Formats: sequence, structure tokens, C-alpha cells
Amino acid sequence: MNEISSVTINKLIVHQAGNAAQGGTLILSETTHDIPDEFWQQTLAHFFLKPFNEAEQYRLALENNLVYNTVVQVFEDQSSFLNASKILAEHFHLKSQSVFAKSGEFYTVFFENIPFDGGYTDAIGLFHTSTKDQFLKIHTKPTGVNLSIEDGIDLKKPEKGVLLLRKDQNQGFLALIHESAASKQGDAAFWKTAFLQASPIINSYHNTNETLGMCKLFISKELNEHFDTNKADQIDMLQRSMDYFKTHDQFQLEEFNKEVLYHPEVIESFTQYKQQYEVAKQVNIEEEFAINPAAIQKQQRHFKSILKLDKNFHVYVHGRRDLIEKGYDEMTGKHYYKLYFDQEQ
Repeated sequence: MNEISSVTINKLIVHQAGNAAQGGTLILSETTHDIPDEFWQQTLAHFFLKPFNEAEQYRLALENNLVYNTVVQVFEDQSSFLNASKILAEHFHLKSQSVFAKSGEFYTVFFENIPFDGGYTDAIGLFHTSTKDQFLKIHTKPTGVNLSIEDGIDLKKPEKGVLLLRKDQNQGFLALIHESAASKQGDAAFWKTAFLQASPIINSYHNTNETLGMCKLFISKELNEHFDTNKADQIDMLQRSMDYFKTHDQFQLEEFNKEVLYHPEVIESFTQYKQQYEVAKQVNIEEEFAINPAAIQKQQRHFKSILKLDKNFHVYVHGRRDLIEKGYDEMTGKHYYKLYFDQEQ
């Protein structure tokens, strides 16, 4: 979320919650946190809101969903904010059963004037932090400067977050969800599924993101198990996949198969993998959809084009698979790559 200068934090409260199964402590605050000035407003708004991707949207389940029912109550009656935040913190505490879950700070925030879709709206934000960093604190005195080391929270972004916009309430709200890479490890289903009961909105962003993610996994892991390929071949196919999405406005599976996968055997393997992927992740990969540039930008950093050779060489490959030749030297007992080029730069 980029432009947040209009945002006001109307209410904020922090509880301690997380992992009741591992003995985590639940401590519920009795008062909201005062926001003393504009600096606090902007700093906290940046901390909470910057990580959200507006194109990646979700909805909450309507039935038997404590988070949904509690947030509806807050929007209808703001005086219920304190009690609602306690209910949500206790719900989070009890739901975080994974051995990977950590106890930490659980924030409930009432935002006003969130910019979205050409207008402004209110929102309820729920966030969790658990990782602490050490900071040097400076104490300036007339006699000199002293240092102390204190634990604190890095203000880059919270580890988990959801922003429930006051839109489409009868459909489960329009929700934006954030999880840091570290918080997903071993605990991927907890925040979205167990706690929020959220499911993605099927739009061009979702379709593009899921399809690119599936292609990356197929090429990087599945392809080598069934076909005689090397890392250079995989990089070439990854680049062709990304190029297809960058140069087309519309995804068509049959066209993608012909332009990227080429061989009937590879296409058949990809078709089977797609079916397995859909069942395993409980998603539906559509065969035709509008390609979303924001999803391409998100996925592009995962499409790495680097040949890592032992610890000695990293070869960055930008194209022309036909100018790379792999072989094996029996004299040295080592593999090699031969690169053809016109001139050094």
C-alpha cells in the first residue's frame, strides 16, 4: 500500500497472545494506546500498512467465523472496540497451536481514511509480532554520552497482518493479508485458514500468481525427475515462461504449452502436474484469463536465472540457451559449461 498520508489511526490496543499449547501467556490490556502526535500516526501507519499488496485480495467466511462476526460488531458500534479486541486476541491465542507459532504482541487497530479503489474507507487491522531485535539506545547527558542495549520491534513490518476494509461486508469483507516469509515456515495455513478463515478472491491477480507459481515449481522440481534436463535447460524454460507472461495480455493454456513447453511429453507431464497441484493446494488454475502485471512483478524475483557451480562460479543467464554447452571432462573428472560469445563487456 503506497499512499497512506491520509490515514488516521482512530484506535489502537496491544495484547500479548500466541501459542497456548506451548505455554504462551495471554495478557489482555484494559485500555487503548494513546497516539500522541502526527509523528506517531505516520510511523505506525507506515509500519502496519506498507506491507499490504492491494491486488492480492481475500474474503472471510461468513458462517461460524468469530473474526468476521466480531469485526462486524466493531463497525456497527465503535464502543465495542476494547471488548472485541480481547475476544480476537484470545481467539488468536487459542488457535495458534503449531509448534512453530510464537507468543508475541497482538494488535487491533481501527483505521480511518484508507485510500482504496479511487476512494477512502475505514478498516480494522489485526497484526502479530513476535521477533525482537536489539538496539543501541543513546543517553545524552551534560557529562557525556552513554549507551544501553534494549530489545525492541523492528519497524519494517509486522510478521502477520490482515486489513479488513469496510467494503462488501455481506460477502465477508474485502481483506488484504500479509505474512512475512519467516512466519510462513511450518505455519503457512494458520493465519489465513485457522484464524481468519479467509479464501482468495479469484481475479486476474490470483490466476496469474498461482499459474506462475505452479510453472516455477514444475520446472524447478518436477521436470528433472521425468526428463533428462540440466540447470541450463531449467533456466531457459523459466525464462520462456516469464517472457510469455510479459509479452501476452491473455493467458491461454494451449498457446502457453506450444510456445513454452514445446514437446508433447513435457506438455503431458505438465498437464498431470497441474491436476495434482490443484488438488494439493485446493485451487483451480483456469485455462484462460487476463494476465496481471502486479502478479508478474511479485513472482519475477523467484524466477532466478543463475547457474551456481560449486562455490567458485555464478553464471547469470539472460537468454540464448543455444550458446551454452554442458559436458564432462574425463581427464579431470569434472563437469563443465562452455559459453559462446562475440565480445567481453
